[in-house]
Amino acid sequence: MRMKAAVLWDDSGKFQINEVELAEPKSNEVLVKIAGTGVCHTDTTVIDRSVPIPLPAIVGHEGSGVVEAVGSEVKGVKPGDKVVLTYYTCGHCPACIAGMPSGCESYGPVNFGGHHGDWTHRLSTVDGKEISTFFAQSSFAEYAVVDQRACIVIDDADVDVALLGPLGCGIMTGAGAVCNTLAPKVGDSIAIFGCGGVGLSAVMMAKAMGCTTIIGVDAVPSRLELAKELGCTHVINGKETPDIAEAIKAITKGGAGYSLDTTAVPALMKAALNCLKIYGTCAVVGTSGDKELSIVMQYELMGVGKTLKGCIEGDADPHVFIPRLVELYKAGLFPFDKLIKEYPLEQINEAFEDSHNGKTIKPIVRMN
Repeated sequence: MRMKAAVLWDDSGKFQINEVELAEPKSNEVLVKIAGTGVCHTDTTVIDRSVPIPLPAIVGHEGSGVVEAVGSEVKGVKPGDKVVLTYYTCGHCPACIAGMPSGCESYGPVNFGGHHGDWTHRLSTVDGKEISTFFAQSSFAEYAVVDQRACIVIDDADVDVALLGPLGCGIMTGAGAVCNTLAPKVGDSIAIFGCGGVGLSAVMMAKAMGCTTIIGVDAVPSRLELAKELGCTHVINGKETPDIAEAIKAITKGGAGYSLDTTAVPALMKAALNCLKIYGTCAVVGTSGDKELSIVMQYELMGVGKTLKGCIEGDADPHVFIPRLVELYKAGLFPFDKLIKEYPLEQINEAFEDSHNGKTIKPIVRMN
């Protein structure tokens, strides 16, 4: 079928809106009419070529919409279903079987490989040239063909499905890092470095879980104000604070129990570790590329019993976690819609620019 999509043709970093061809879904796949797709920092790894999938490519991996058709072997998803799309998993490796799909053996090779799970393509130019896929989804387009395991059915007629796409990656990552990876208890303290979409999702989840000291760190005053509105008890402007770790220790009278770094900036990652009390835990979710973090084992990690943990997609099972986030949203306990500003497909370059400069925390490119 022919459709409109935002195509990245070269390393200029700019999208062009073009007509492209999308193949029919295979037996295990689903055709989704996209309602909206979130702009995520991970998309920019293709734009800046730190993830060098072949160009041309169509990115977008926080899509949501309505199912139009399903393959012959698809179960649990039917035409007319509202769905949130998430990352590809194989379903049969040890991590998938153990209920930890973010550790799927195919996660990296497929989601960042430019192809679908069977190593073939569904997208092409009108003259037949292959177009790379991102996260086996490529949802900055009017339609997407995805594996059935990447479709999370949302059985709620009252929710605007176009708003739900970011739950499939960025928002799930921030909320899941708190809920699943760190798992603080009621009354605990947490410091969150970076108050973008991922960090503010973490703030909302920390509040929902009963943390009583929630500290947000960022350099953009408007983000810090929103962080306070969403649940931060304290905020720190990183540009104006000479020693962030010491400032957090002063607030918490000795150190936070937990911290989360969403920035992937080595100096801030180090501060996120050093702001902890003895036996504290720091989780890291930022995509850093090839960067080094220097740690003094005796005084910053081993000698003080701290834990430094990596976290993939919030260590969540999307089929369980995303519906729970929707329920929290409906109950008024997870107001992620306060992060969102909508853009039409034709303004996708503006959406990415506004995300980059901090003007918009979570852009959504709406298709209709």
